[in-house]
Amino acid sequence: MPPLSLTSVVTALRAAGCVFAEGEAELILSTARTPDEATAMVDRRVAGLPLELVLGWAEFAGLRITVEPGVFVPRRRTEFLVEQALATAPRARVVVDLCCGSGAVGAALAASLDGAELHAADIDPVAVRCARRNLAPYDGHAHVGDLYTALPDRLRGRIDILAANVPYVPTSEVPLLPSEARDHEPLVALDGGTDGLDVLRRVAAEAPDWLAPGGCLVVETSRRQAPLALDAFRSSGLTARTAVAEEAHAHVVIGTRA
Repeated sequence: MPPLSLTSVVTALRAAGCVFAEGEAELILSTARTPDEATAMVDRRVAGLPLELVLGWAEFAGLRITVEPGVFVPRRRTEFLVEQALATAPRARVVVDLCCGSGAVGAALAASLDGAELHAADIDPVAVRCARRNLAPYDGHAHVGDLYTALPDRLRGRIDILAANVPYVPTSEVPLLPSEARDHEPLVALDGGTDGLDVLRRVAAEAPDWLAPGGCLVVETSRRQAPLALDAFRSSGLTARTAVAEEAHAHVVIGTRA
Protein backbone atom coordinates (compact mmCIF):
# COMPACT_ATOMS: atom_id res chain seq x y z
CA MET A 1 0.00 0.00 0.00
CA PRO A 2 1.44 3.43 -0.92
CA PRO A 3 1.93 5.95 1.94
CA LEU A 4 -1.00 8.19 2.75
CA SER A 5 -0.50 11.85 1.92
CA LEU A 6 -0.90 14.51 4.58
CA THR A 7 -3.62 16.13 2.49
CA SER A 8 -5.69 12.94 2.25
CA VAL A 9 -5.46 12.32 5.99
CA VAL A 10 -6.41 15.92 6.80
CA THR A 11 -9.39 15.67 4.46
CA ALA A 12 -10.58 12.44 6.10
CA LEU A 13 -10.20 13.80 9.62
CA ARG A 14 -11.85 17.09 8.79
CA ALA A 15 -14.81 15.27 7.27
CA ALA A 16 -15.14 13.33 10.52
CA GLY A 17 -15.35 16.57 12.48
CA CYS A 18 -11.82 16.71 13.90
CA VAL A 19 -11.23 20.38 14.74
CA PHE A 20 -7.44 20.09 14.72
CA ALA A 21 -7.22 17.89 11.64
CA GLU A 22 -3.83 19.18 10.43
CA GLY A 23 -2.05 18.60 13.71
CA GLU A 24 -3.68 15.22 14.24
CA ALA A 25 -2.74 14.11 10.72
CA GLU A 26 0.91 14.99 11.33
CA LEU A 27 0.94 13.04 14.60
CA ILE A 28 -0.66 9.98 13.05
CA LEU A 29 1.72 9.92 10.08
CA SER A 30 4.79 10.44 12.27
CA THR A 31 3.71 7.72 14.71
CA ALA A 32 2.65 5.03 12.20
CA ARG A 33 5.43 2.59 11.33
CA THR A 34 3.91 1.38 8.05
CA PRO A 35 1.37 2.66 5.49
CA ASP A 36 -1.07 -0.07 6.60
CA GLU A 37 -0.76 1.06 10.22
CA ALA A 38 -1.34 4.67 9.20
CA THR A 39 -4.52 3.70 7.37
CA ALA A 40 -5.78 1.74 10.36
CA MET A 41 -5.03 4.64 12.68
CA VAL A 42 -6.90 7.09 10.46
CA ASP A 43 -9.86 4.70 10.32
CA ARG A 44 -9.96 4.42 14.13
CA ARG A 45 -9.80 8.18 14.55
CA VAL A 46 -12.54 8.73 11.97
CA ALA A 47 -14.66 6.22 13.89
CA GLY A 48 -14.36 8.41 16.99
CA LEU A 49 -11.57 6.82 19.01
CA PRO A 50 -9.71 9.51 21.00
CA LEU A 51 -6.50 10.61 19.30
CA GLU A 52 -4.33 9.52 22.23
CA LEU A 53 -5.70 5.99 22.06
CA VAL A 54 -5.16 5.96 18.30
CA LEU A 55 -1.53 6.99 18.79
CA GLY A 56 -0.96 4.85 21.87
CA TRP A 57 0.50 7.78 23.79
CA ALA A 58 -0.36 11.19 25.20
CA GLU A 59 1.96 14.15 25.69
CA PHE A 60 2.08 15.23 29.32
CA ALA A 61 4.59 17.55 31.00
CA GLY A 62 7.05 17.02 28.17
CA LEU A 63 6.80 13.22 28.38
CA ARG A 64 5.24 10.64 26.09
CA ILE A 65 2.88 8.71 28.34
CA THR A 66 1.73 5.32 27.10
CA VAL A 67 -2.05 4.95 27.10
CA GLU A 68 -4.27 2.08 26.08
CA PRO A 69 -8.01 1.43 25.68
CA GLY A 70 -9.86 1.49 28.98
CA VAL A 71 -7.40 3.84 30.68
CA PHE A 72 -8.05 7.48 31.57
CA VAL A 73 -6.16 9.79 29.22
CA PRO A 74 -4.13 12.42 31.11
CA ARG A 75 -5.32 16.00 30.56
CA ARG A 76 -2.90 18.80 29.84
CA ARG A 77 -4.52 20.94 32.56
CA THR A 78 -3.30 18.40 35.12
CA GLU A 79 0.26 19.55 34.40
CA PHE A 80 -0.64 22.41 36.75
CA LEU A 81 -1.12 19.90 39.57
CA VAL A 82 2.41 18.62 38.94
CA GLU A 83 3.80 22.16 38.92
CA GLN A 84 2.11 23.00 42.21
CA ALA A 85 3.32 19.80 43.87
CA LEU A 86 6.91 20.50 42.84
CA ALA A 87 6.68 24.12 43.98
CA THR A 88 5.35 23.03 47.37
CA ALA A 89 7.82 20.20 47.97
CA PRO A 90 10.80 20.74 45.64
CA ARG A 91 13.03 18.32 47.56
CA ALA A 92 10.50 15.50 47.94
CA ARG A 93 12.05 12.06 48.43
CA VAL A 94 8.90 9.92 48.61
CA VAL A 95 6.13 10.47 46.04
CA VAL A 96 2.76 8.76 45.64
CA ASP A 97 0.42 9.07 42.66
CA LEU A 98 -3.01 8.02 43.97
CA CYS A 99 -5.84 7.28 41.50
CA CYS A 100 -2.93 7.08 39.09
CA GLY A 101 -4.59 5.99 35.84
CA SER A 102 -1.74 5.80 33.34
CA GLY A 103 0.75 7.03 35.93
CA ALA A 104 1.31 10.31 34.10
CA VAL A 105 1.43 12.46 37.24
CA GLY A 106 3.83 10.13 39.00
CA ALA A 107 6.10 9.93 35.97
CA ALA A 108 6.16 13.72 35.58
CA LEU A 109 7.00 14.20 39.26
CA ALA A 110 9.74 11.57 39.17
CA ALA A 111 11.24 13.13 36.05
CA SER A 112 11.78 16.35 38.01
CA LEU A 113 12.82 14.76 41.32
CA ASP A 114 16.06 12.92 40.80
CA GLY A 115 16.01 9.59 42.62
CA ALA A 116 12.74 10.01 44.51
CA GLU A 117 11.01 6.84 45.71
CA LEU A 118 7.89 6.58 43.56
CA HIS A 119 4.68 4.66 44.15
CA ALA A 120 1.33 4.74 42.33
CA ALA A 121 -2.01 3.11 42.99
CA ASP A 122 -5.34 2.63 41.26
CA ILE A 123 -8.39 0.45 41.82
CA ASP A 124 -8.39 -0.55 38.13
CA PRO A 125 -5.93 -3.36 37.20
CA VAL A 126 -5.87 -2.18 33.56
CA ALA A 127 -4.72 1.27 34.66
CA VAL A 128 -2.06 -0.19 36.95
CA ARG A 129 -0.68 -2.35 34.14
CA CYS A 130 -0.36 0.77 32.00
CA ALA A 131 1.15 2.78 34.86
CA ARG A 132 3.84 0.16 35.42
CA ARG A 133 5.09 0.74 31.88
CA ASN A 134 5.22 4.51 32.38
CA LEU A 135 6.87 4.33 35.80
CA ALA A 136 9.48 1.73 34.88
CA PRO A 137 12.09 4.32 33.76
CA TYR A 138 11.95 5.79 37.28
CA ASP A 139 12.00 2.46 39.15
CA GLY A 140 8.46 3.24 40.26
CA HIS A 141 6.03 0.76 41.81
CA ALA A 142 2.34 0.57 40.86
CA HIS A 143 -0.15 -1.15 43.15
CA VAL A 144 -3.74 -2.36 42.62
CA GLY A 145 -6.26 -1.43 45.29
CA ASP A 146 -8.70 1.09 46.72
CA LEU A 147 -6.81 4.27 47.64
CA TYR A 148 -4.51 3.83 50.65
CA THR A 149 -5.25 0.11 51.04
CA ALA A 150 -3.10 -0.43 47.94
CA LEU A 151 0.01 1.19 49.45
CA PRO A 152 2.75 -0.57 51.41
CA ASP A 153 2.27 0.19 55.08
CA ARG A 154 5.91 1.27 55.37
CA LEU A 155 4.96 4.48 53.50
CA ARG A 156 2.75 5.62 56.36
CA GLY A 157 4.02 8.95 57.69
CA ARG A 158 6.75 9.19 55.02
CA ILE A 159 5.11 10.67 51.91
CA ASP A 160 6.39 14.09 50.85
CA ILE A 161 4.10 14.51 47.81
CA LEU A 162 0.73 12.77 47.70
CA ALA A 163 -0.76 13.63 44.31
CA ALA A 164 -4.33 12.46 43.76
CA ASN A 165 -6.06 13.21 40.48
CA VAL A 166 -9.34 11.86 41.83
CA PRO A 167 -12.55 11.50 39.81
CA TYR A 168 -14.55 14.67 40.45
CA VAL A 169 -17.40 14.76 37.92
CA PRO A 170 -20.79 14.70 39.72
CA THR A 171 -22.72 11.56 38.82
CA SER A 172 -25.53 13.54 37.18
CA GLU A 173 -23.05 15.31 34.88
CA VAL A 174 -21.23 12.22 33.57
CA PRO A 175 -23.72 11.84 30.66
CA LEU A 176 -22.90 15.43 29.65
CA LEU A 177 -19.19 14.73 29.16
CA PRO A 178 -17.71 14.70 25.63
CA SER A 179 -18.17 11.33 23.97
CA GLU A 180 -14.42 10.71 23.91
CA ALA A 181 -14.45 10.59 27.71
CA ARG A 182 -17.93 9.16 28.24
CA ASP A 183 -17.59 6.32 25.74
CA HIS A 184 -13.90 5.43 25.99
CA GLU A 185 -12.76 6.03 29.56
CA PRO A 186 -13.65 4.00 32.66
CA LEU A 187 -16.54 5.34 34.73
CA VAL A 188 -14.54 4.81 37.92
CA ALA A 189 -12.03 7.42 36.70
CA LEU A 190 -14.74 10.02 36.04
CA ASP A 191 -17.63 9.66 38.50
CA GLY A 192 -16.99 11.43 41.81
CA GLY A 193 -20.40 10.80 43.37
CA THR A 194 -23.35 13.08 44.04
CA ASP A 195 -21.38 16.32 44.31
CA GLY A 196 -18.19 14.99 42.70
CA LEU A 197 -16.22 15.00 45.96
CA ASP A 198 -16.77 11.51 47.38
CA VAL A 199 -13.27 10.24 46.58
CA LEU A 200 -11.61 13.55 47.41
CA ARG A 201 -13.10 13.46 50.92
CA ARG A 202 -11.84 9.92 51.47
CA VAL A 203 -8.36 10.87 50.29
CA ALA A 204 -8.25 13.98 52.49
CA ALA A 205 -9.52 12.17 55.59
CA GLU A 206 -6.61 9.72 55.73
CA ALA A 207 -3.89 11.91 54.23
CA PRO A 208 -2.43 13.13 57.56
CA ASP A 209 -1.65 9.52 58.54
CA TRP A 210 0.40 9.00 55.39
CA LEU A 211 2.09 12.36 54.89
CA ALA A 212 5.50 13.13 56.32
CA PRO A 213 5.74 16.27 58.48
CA GLY A 214 5.57 19.12 55.97
CA GLY A 215 4.33 16.75 53.27
CA CYS A 216 1.59 17.88 50.90
CA LEU A 217 -1.58 16.48 49.40
CA VAL A 218 -2.31 17.96 45.95
CA VAL A 219 -5.68 17.33 44.27
CA GLU A 220 -7.32 18.68 41.12
CA THR A 221 -10.90 19.90 41.36
CA SER A 222 -13.22 22.44 39.72
CA ARG A 223 -13.85 26.09 40.51
CA ARG A 224 -17.31 25.29 41.84
CA GLN A 225 -16.08 22.47 44.07
CA ALA A 226 -12.96 24.19 45.42
CA PRO A 227 -14.58 25.70 48.57
CA LEU A 228 -16.00 22.33 49.64
CA ALA A 229 -12.68 20.65 48.83
CA LEU A 230 -10.91 23.16 51.07
CA ASP A 231 -13.35 22.33 53.86
CA ALA A 232 -12.57 18.63 53.49
CA PHE A 233 -8.82 19.25 53.67
CA ARG A 234 -9.14 21.47 56.74
CA SER A 235 -11.49 19.05 58.47
CA SER A 236 -8.77 16.41 58.26
CA GLY A 237 -6.30 18.75 59.95
CA LEU A 238 -4.37 19.91 56.90
CA THR A 239 -3.39 23.52 56.26
CA ALA A 240 -5.08 24.13 52.90
CA ARG A 241 -5.08 26.61 50.04
CA THR A 242 -6.07 26.73 46.39
CA ALA A 243 -4.09 27.51 43.26
CA VAL A 244 -5.61 28.45 39.90
CA ALA A 245 -4.34 28.55 36.32
CA GLU A 246 -7.09 30.43 34.51
CA GLU A 247 -5.89 29.78 30.96
CA ALA A 248 -5.71 26.04 31.56
CA HIS A 249 -9.00 26.02 33.52
CA ALA A 250 -7.07 24.21 36.24
CA HIS A 251 -7.96 24.38 39.94
CA VAL A 252 -5.83 22.63 42.53
CA VAL A 253 -6.23 22.26 46.27
CA ILE A 254 -3.01 21.90 48.28
CA GLY A 255 -2.98 20.62 51.83
CA THR A 256 0.10 20.49 54.02
CA ARG A 257 0.67 18.47 57.17
CA ALA A 258 2.04 20.65 59.96
